[in-house]
Amino acid sequence: MVINEKIQPEHLGQKLNNFWKLSGKKILKISQENDHELGAPVFTVNGRYTSRGWTEWTQGFQYGSAILQFDATGDEQFLGMGRSSTVKKMASHLGHFGVHDHGFNNVSTYGNLLRLMKEGTIDNNEWERHFYQLALQLSGSVQANRWTHIPDGGFIHSFNGPHSLFVDTIRSVRSLIVSHELGYAHWGEKDKKTSLFDRAIQHGLATAKYSVYYGEGRDTYDIWGRTAHESVFNTTDGNYRCPNTQQGFSGFTTWTRGLAWAMSGFAEQLEYLDQCKSFPADDADNQSEIMAIYVRAAKATCDFFITHTPTDGIPYWDTGAPSLHQMGNYLERPSDPYNDYEPIDSSAACIGAQGLLRLGHFLKSKNDNSWQKYWQAGLTVVDHLFQAPYLSTDSNHQGLILHSIYHQPNGWDNIPDGSKIANGESCMWGDYHAREVALYLQKIIDNKSYYTFFNCVKD
Repeated sequence: MVINEKIQPEHLGQKLNNFWKLSGKKILKISQENDHELGAPVFTVNGRYTSRGWTEWTQGFQYGSAILQFDATGDEQFLGMGRSSTVKKMASHLGHFGVHDHGFNNVSTYGNLLRLMKEGTIDNNEWERHFYQLALQLSGSVQANRWTHIPDGGFIHSFNGPHSLFVDTIRSVRSLIVSHELGYAHWGEKDKKTSLFDRAIQHGLATAKYSVYYGEGRDTYDIWGRTAHESVFNTTDGNYRCPNTQQGFSGFTTWTRGLAWAMSGFAEQLEYLDQCKSFPADDADNQSEIMAIYVRAAKATCDFFITHTPTDGIPYWDTGAPSLHQMGNYLERPSDPYNDYEPIDSSAACIGAQGLLRLGHFLKSKNDNSWQKYWQAGLTVVDHLFQAPYLSTDSNHQGLILHSIYHQPNGWDNIPDGSKIANGESCMWGDYHAREVALYLQKIIDNKSYYTFFNCVKD
């Protein structure tokens, strides 16, 4: 990508204002028009949100979007919508042992509401506060129950089973952190108490070691910063076996949404570790070592994104997609969602932009001279994302950010008449993370409290 070295957050002010106006209309449209008995909205088909039962991981993004809309605009109808829907409809997600997505569903809803209360944006009602806290405590423990031991630690395994480490989950491990900060732990047989903080750290270290590549010759396709969607382990002895994928092209190519989850996940975990008090006072060396591993993973993945993304910062769905070669020098020009060969995944840009910005902000605080590259890259992505052809201005389309896909290998995404590839559609995680990065920048422009997921538990 080509990084705009001059753009500043305040230059995006008008785009953000326009974004939030469109965002509110889309949230209301979905609420008014969709049959919510059919399940959580996942992605659009011909501009209308549809459901797909695979795992229930997007409901929190729907109601969390309303909460973010209120935070950005102060419009009380969105607070009411997000709050009442969380209370009425999110309970099943708290006790869902079958998913690795608690940080998505529950921190996006209960966590955002608790954050607003903590920040003084909404009234500090004692019973309501305790309700959110209890929900988040339980959610982190349930997520941590999906645990696979390996010789050098362990990880939260995916819905594929105990052999499977997904790169996505580094962004969802936030649920363990929030639960830990609320004084909770994972309780097992014979009242065995396990630290949720320790499990979060072990999962992060496993992801950094096995899901991220560093150009060290691990395999023929080992280059700096590429990620494997899935890492497979032998559950008999816990040893690592091979890379794999579920939604990318192969285990030896990089599914860009998985890459983006790693970018944002490691960056926000660094922000947390930099201020957390869970390390013993005499364990500063261990804290520094862990943070150095996270910094390396965050830099590597962000560097890979910058290098392997078109000039406008919007990536194709997999950097090894089989027909990209037919597009010529596709990295030397802006992304083309209407091409005849391979789809764009704008949701990867929505997620990855926040990783770039957070890493840049963190490195600046550490006087690391590389900070500006990541910060400016993040602003560049947002600048292109919040305009045509990606921002959805069609009042009949329920989606906010266009040209995202869900599952290219399974062929789940809509191919419009006259097109050869999926395009023109939106997804709930892309729209939510667009709102999240918009709120992040809005608070910086307005000189408000720096936005983090752990503001809901921070002293």
